[in-house]
This record gives sequence, C-alpha cells and structure tokens, in this order.
Amino acid sequence: MLYPAAPEAATRFLKFVNASPTPFHAVHNAALRLEKVGFQKIREKDEWEKDIQPGGKNQAALVAFTLPHTWKQGAGLSIVATHVDSPNLKVRPISKRTKQGYLQVGVETYGGGIWHSWLDRDLSIAGRVVIAERNGGFQSKLVKIDKPILRIPTLAIHLDRNVNDSFKFNQETEFVPILGLVEGYLNARKSDADSDDKSSGPSTPPKVASSIQENHHSALLQLIAGELSVAPEEIHDFELSLYDTQPSVLGGINNEFIFSPRLDNLVSSFCATEALAESVTADYFPTLDGNVNCIALFNHEEIGSVSTSGAESSLIPSLLNRLSPTPATLAQSIARSFLISSDMGHAIHPNYTSKYEDKHRPVMNGGIAIKTNAKQRYATDAISSFIVKQLVERKGGQVQEFEVRNDMPCGSTVGPMLSKIGIRTIDVGAPMLSMHSIRETAGSHDVQHAIDLFHSFFEGFAALDKGLTVD
Repeated sequence: MLYPAAPEAATRFLKFVNASPTPFHAVHNAALRLEKVGFQKIREKDEWEKDIQPGGKNQAALVAFTLPHTWKQGAGLSIVATHVDSPNLKVRPISKRTKQGYLQVGVETYGGGIWHSWLDRDLSIAGRVVIAERNGGFQSKLVKIDKPILRIPTLAIHLDRNVNDSFKFNQETEFVPILGLVEGYLNARKSDADSDDKSSGPSTPPKVASSIQENHHSALLQLIAGELSVAPEEIHDFELSLYDTQPSVLGGINNEFIFSPRLDNLVSSFCATEALAESVTADYFPTLDGNVNCIALFNHEEIGSVSTSGAESSLIPSLLNRLSPTPATLAQSIARSFLISSDMGHAIHPNYTSKYEDKHRPVMNGGIAIKTNAKQRYATDAISSFIVKQLVERKGGQVQEFEVRNDMPCGSTVGPMLSKIGIRTIDVGAPMLSMHSIRETAGSHDVQHAIDLFHSFFEGFAALDKGLTVD
C-alpha cells in the first residue's frame, strides 16, 4: 500500500512490524538492518574482546553497539533499551484438541493482553522451530505462516442475550482456537492409540523422547514442515505464537495514525535500530568521542523480564564487564553511562478522560513522553529528565509529561530493573491508544520523533554530560 503524503519513517516501520510477528522475527529483522551498514554478529560464547567489533545478538534478544574511534576501557555506554515481546497466545507443548468435530489448538496466554480483542480475528502462527539437518545436527529456524489458519469465534448473540451488558469468557475453556473440521468424525471409531484396552491390536512402538508428532495435529505439523521444506518427522520442537494476519496500515483522515498489532513495543525497537544504523553513516560519527553507543532489544518484558534474554539477564552487565574488565574501569564505565528505557506510553483517550491525571495527558504526534513515578515504577529523576529534554531540544522537538493518577496503579518497564546496575536511567515512550489490544493505535509522526531523540542521544550525550555537574 502506498502512502504518498505519509511520514517516511512510519511507512518503513510498517514493513518492519508486518515482517515481525514474534520476538524472534523482530530480532532477526533488526539484525539484518544493522548488518547492511556493516555490523558484525558476535556471540556471547566467543572471545571477541581480542578484536572488538561492533554488534552482537542471540535469537531472542539483541544487543548492538558501536565504538568511537578514540574508545578505551572505562568509557561509558549510551544505551537505548526496549523490548520486542507483546501479549499473545502461545501454542502449548501438547496442543492437539478435538471437540464436536472440530480440530482445535491448545494455547496459553502470554502477558496482560486485552484478550477479547483476539476473538473473531484471522489468526496464523509464527515462531522458531528446531529441525534435524542432513548432517546429523540440528538447527533453530524461523517460520511464519502467511495465511489465516486459526480463529476463536464468539458465541452468537441469540445464544447469549446479555453479551452486550456483561461479556465475560473463560480463558481456558472458551478461548480455544479452531484449526479445521474432522472429516468423518461422527462415524469414526477410536483409534487403538486412544483406546483404554491395550491388550488388542498391534503393539505400539515406544515414543522417542524428542518426537513431538503425537502432541500436535498432523495437519498443523505438515503445514509447518512444508513452509520449512522438511518432513514433519524432522521437526523436534518449536516455540510458536498466534498473530493477526491483518497487515499494519496508516490510517486517519491525514494518515496521522498507525493501526497495527505489537506497537508496544516494536515502535521503540524499530526506532532504536534505525537510529543506531543511521548513526554509523552520519557526519558526526567519525568525530565521536567518549561513550559506546548501544541498543538493547530485550525479550519477556511483558512477563517480568526474568529470563536469559530479558532485561534482568546478564546481557548488559556482561557487556559492561567485557568492555571494561577491571574493577576501576568498570566503575568508571557505569558512572559515565546513561540509559534511555523506551517503552510505549498512554495517550489521552477522548472517551475515558477521567482515567488520566488532569495535567499529564500526552497526545499522539505531540512528541516523546517522559514518564515519571514517585514510587520509582519509572526510573526517571530530575537529572535524567533534564538530559533528555536537552537532547530533544537540539533536534527542535517537543517533550510531554506523563504521570498516573494517585488512585490508579502504575505500570513499569525495563528501566527500574536496569537502573539497579547503577546506570542513570530515564523512562520515555511514544503515546498510544489501546495498549495490549491485538490492534493498537499510535501516531505516525512519533516514529520520527523517537528516531530523532535517539540520534541526538548517540551524537551528543557524552559532550552534554561533560558539562553537567551533580554535587
């Protein structure tokens, strides 16, 4: 779809989010973007300190960095931290369900989704699959089925007359996707494998521990195998999520909106990646002095960040230690570092204005919102807020302020947990509507606003910090 009058950065974002239905795809696509401008993959298990190169990722999270030409141990890190996961439905390890002639797929809810928004949507699956290779090894490959194969239908209003007054559903029993119909189901007899009588019929060979063939519908495994050009028996495990096949689009009378899944938080992840990729070809890059510019795209923020690829993992502490390995240089590096935790925020909703604090009502396309919370659910303080305002001002932008009401709980981000390292931290985000719905809404101009902030951060933080005294 062409948008001749739309913000160019927003149209590029559409391609990214449409190609990134899972965190694995988002990390992959971010890595491809960085590799195009010269970044090289480095792995945590490798001894890359001997010949330090910018880059680094695994399949579920990504940390990428550039080194200034005058880099030395003890230099700080200028980090933009985001997350690539969103609330979704994950296929269970044993997903095979059959009921009343329907093939169904068992799923588990992930994160705090607005789950009713997943009803009556055209859904498919994507994720990573462990397959056997011809050389005897195994490989984890990405898969994305580009057609609707699943649906969670609502009950007709004729069978639930109070649905518009008090709609509730059971997430275990009334939230099971339909995959298809069982041919001849009503006339079929139970197979020997399903029978309680184990004395009759041919003996069943023992199940191989690594085989998942009995755990999922054969039709589903065949579809996945066909997409990967392998046999179903060569699939040994997977992590699959459901996603909405309706593409992301620009909308509104003047294309001022983005209508899309996973805006929280792929907008921030895309903007961080773009800013770092563009920084290496910017005029200022050869003259950069001081900090290592870095982005960190974490997984599992929506469920607490406690994982090997989450913000509470060793990814950032490990990078700090490997770049500055002595106690003295590590302490210097932490003191010189700064982290922008970028996660989408709440725009004022015209139909629910009472849910917002009277003086803290960010609008879409009005610039980046600084998030503050006295209870430190956000890590922002006066110093970090001042620094970001200065950086935004240098690009001619505007900032907005967000705080929750005293009678409402506050969400959180990766910022507070990363600030425990000792790094100065701020929480910011682009305002949006319908956060955690399967279809969210954000401002199309805010994509460039975020990129501009991160550009200014990578270009000018180190110099700005030298002129700031905090006694």
